[in-house]
Amino acid sequence: MSIKAIAYLRLSGRDQSKESLSNQERNIRFYCERYHLDLVAMYTDNGHSSMTFDRPDYKALESFIKKHKREVRYLIVMDHDRFSRSLVEALNKIDELENKYNLKVLSCKEAIDLDTNDPNVFLQRAFDYLIANTELLRIRKRTMDGTLQAHLKGRYVNTPPYGYIKEIEKSIGDKVMLKVDAEKAAHVQMIFKMYLAGHPVAVIHRRLKSLGFKNSGNSAIVRILGNCLYAGLIFIRADKYNPDKYVRGIHQPLVSEFDFWTAQEALGNKRVEKTQPKHLFPLRGVLRCTCGRSMTAGYSKGKSKYYLYYRCIVHNNKNYSGDQVHEHFQKLLMQLSLSDHQQKIIVDQARAMVKKEVGDYTEILTSRKKSLSELNKKIDLLEEKFLDGDIDNESYRKWLKKYRGQIAALQHEIDRGEEINRNNPLTKIDALLPEIKNLRGLYNIAGLEDQHELIRAVFKGKLSYCEGVFRTPVIVPMFEDNALKINEKGLLIYEQPSKIWEELPCCTPEGIRTPDPRFRKPLLYPTELPRPAS
Repeated sequence: MSIKAIAYLRLSGRDQSKESLSNQERNIRFYCERYHLDLVAMYTDNGHSSMTFDRPDYKALESFIKKHKREVRYLIVMDHDRFSRSLVEALNKIDELENKYNLKVLSCKEAIDLDTNDPNVFLQRAFDYLIANTELLRIRKRTMDGTLQAHLKGRYVNTPPYGYIKEIEKSIGDKVMLKVDAEKAAHVQMIFKMYLAGHPVAVIHRRLKSLGFKNSGNSAIVRILGNCLYAGLIFIRADKYNPDKYVRGIHQPLVSEFDFWTAQEALGNKRVEKTQPKHLFPLRGVLRCTCGRSMTAGYSKGKSKYYLYYRCIVHNNKNYSGDQVHEHFQKLLMQLSLSDHQQKIIVDQARAMVKKEVGDYTEILTSRKKSLSELNKKIDLLEEKFLDGDIDNESYRKWLKKYRGQIAALQHEIDRGEEINRNNPLTKIDALLPEIKNLRGLYNIAGLEDQHELIRAVFKGKLSYCEGVFRTPVIVPMFEDNALKINEKGLLIYEQPSKIWEELPCCTPEGIRTPDPRFRKPLLYPTELPRPAS
């Protein structure tokens, strides 16, 4: 009766083994012929880690062993490091197979009658696995060191994030480099654009899914927003000799560094937005209660039909007819819209400001570059303090992010000024400003997300509603004059006085003349609402 055996072959792309799969198979078949073993099955894992037995073909091998329990006597491997490179994992697995299935694990260098209970055999095997484990750690260290050196030179070599692919670049010596995946890169840019415009993460995710974005969960959007690779930066984590640092990569960025750091600030400070907009409730997600919470919306059943309403989830008495809110908002937009005379004044002022900015840019550029140099010196000083042990890693990271954000903002201003010098912005002023003359018309033809972007742009995301009156602490300066007039009519309470009130003296309750706008009497506040803070 022939003695049955099974074979296991493994090759990892990282362990740099000199034994190919074909060579392993040839040696195992020769071993089985020499000892008259019937090789009934062969399992191969190609490109899987040697530190764990969580490998697809090894799992299939164990299933075969369980199914043919005690029928197979031997498991043959070319060398023990093909079985595993983990000392503890390997010895435990060998012990399990021998005791549970009466299966002996042998390498092609070991005799068939090897006594595995011999202390010397155990010691020799332990030594073999120890050498294999040590070699794996060396390989990993070489890989990590190579990765670190590539990253320090600005070449990212790890798994490419969404929006990039890996390609061999001949111009840098046939080395791997990140290349832009045009379709997915457009998704990444849209994510940043929508998030910086104030759209909730869930809304962004739903919009991207409709365009083919397959990553599941809102956390997928947050991970993209938090990845500095998209801004052309490579983050290198601290070790015992060096602090955290950001290196400028040689790959093409998808967003500006300024937008990235602005998004990081928003991610750190922004409360999760749970209310989501729908076409039937266009103000849900942007309209807030006076307590600051977003108002939700839905339908309430009446005697004969359902009625649309907006309400605050905290204040149960804040329930408002959706039709009435929408009607009031349409009137608000109509009255905020610029007249032909106002449009002309704004265009003239904008043209004058642009001309002045272009003219003053040389002096501004010098000042910005000086500030940029000072910030880079602060980062160098910060790193010295960390290495000297004067500050901990948490403080270092906090200030590093702050300085990097300030640098990005300055660089953004410099780039913007250079663009102004290259292009003629006056033609854009003439082309774009007339488009916002009719706010209501622009709002009504826009899609839901564009409607929200328009509201956030005009009111800076701070529009609330109470008892038939909208209120906002801030509004785009070009609409200030109209906002003050609407304030008097009771449709909008504009809480932030115009700058002209800083110049015109007002009277305090005690009769003191002062230019302080805090003493200006507010108009038409509902009696149950507190007055705005200074």
